[in-house]
Amino acid sequence: MTTVLLIIIYLAFISLGLPDSLLGVAWPVMQQEWQAPLDAAGLVAIFITGTTIISSFLSGHIIRRFGTGKVTLISCIMTGSALLGISYAPSYIWLLLFAIPLGFGAGSVDTALNNYVALHFKAHHMNWLHSFWGVGATMGPYIMGKILLHTSSWRLGYRTIASIQLVLASILLISLPLWFKHAALTKDAAVDHHDPHTSSNRKGVMKIPGVIYALLTFAFYCAAELSVGLWGSSYLVQVKSLTVDTAATWVALYYGGITIGRIICGFISFRLTNTQMIRSGIYITFFGTLLLLLPLPNVVLMGAFILIGLGLSPIFPAMIHATPTRFGKTQSQTVIGYQMAFGYMGSAFLPPLLGFVIKHTSMFVFPVFLVMCSVIMLVSSEKTNVLTHRKAASDE
Repeated sequence: MTTVLLIIIYLAFISLGLPDSLLGVAWPVMQQEWQAPLDAAGLVAIFITGTTIISSFLSGHIIRRFGTGKVTLISCIMTGSALLGISYAPSYIWLLLFAIPLGFGAGSVDTALNNYVALHFKAHHMNWLHSFWGVGATMGPYIMGKILLHTSSWRLGYRTIASIQLVLASILLISLPLWFKHAALTKDAAVDHHDPHTSSNRKGVMKIPGVIYALLTFAFYCAAELSVGLWGSSYLVQVKSLTVDTAATWVALYYGGITIGRIICGFISFRLTNTQMIRSGIYITFFGTLLLLLPLPNVVLMGAFILIGLGLSPIFPAMIHATPTRFGKTQSQTVIGYQMAFGYMGSAFLPPLLGFVIKHTSMFVFPVFLVMCSVIMLVSSEKTNVLTHRKAASDE
């Protein structure tokens, strides 16, 4: 039963990654069809991210009310229906409207599945879970690109991804009794009766020692991860004088480093704790970002991008998996929802702010920003460790 449920969760995370890069691939064709401004895609991204943030903040209450199985099913139906709606959208305004359920569905299922795996499964499953998200994030643009190449129809691309989502929703519907049975068998693992935060309400979550610093770590992690993907290619072209094709390849290697790194970290987690995984990942990321500041040969800089990807790979999964231990199993779903929301805010606001600063200064700010993110992650993460260990010692 556990193996079947894990397979379903892995499939759900592939589906979670599928829509993430679709808009960027399809937008040039959509823009031409609707005669929309080039930057109009930014407003769609804001709608999606904004509703995802709201959904993440509310997810603790939603999951507590309906359970992980139902939330995952409903979220999958929402995202699949939104993608199907986009494929039939007659104008840009409809794209904005369908962006709302797409964001709401993504935020809830992200928190629900992360919390469920953190409570019921080992750390290696959390790393592999997030590598499956990478598989989905890679498949989405690949499918859309192939369909655009052969048919020039972005609508067919969205319809194909929507069909995959709705097929998964059917599987989730059939598997609902399995979720209920597994939850009943493992209910003691999800509730710690000695948890000092059991009686805390949602407003009290922010007062749990270490939570604020954990949220900061998430925000700057996501800011660093997205900034490398968003501005890395421009940095390589403008500062290192690489061709656009070569720069794009290096950025792809960076994302490959994250995905492959999480597969490898799944095995390493058998030997290292979550705290050790987070600390090691931040150190590797910091070293990789420092290399970008140095006048090194291009082949070394290519290694720096891969190194940054490998360094970032264990941080997010390990922090999620450590949440029930750090802050209590009873409050973990709410804390994870807050962490996801802060992560989305970090990726929504800080990379564009970096772009604004670069516009008014120079592209040399890019590696400095990444070093700063690494330092803030390290300080915030270590502060979280100190406060949670101190709290645990005082409760013994």
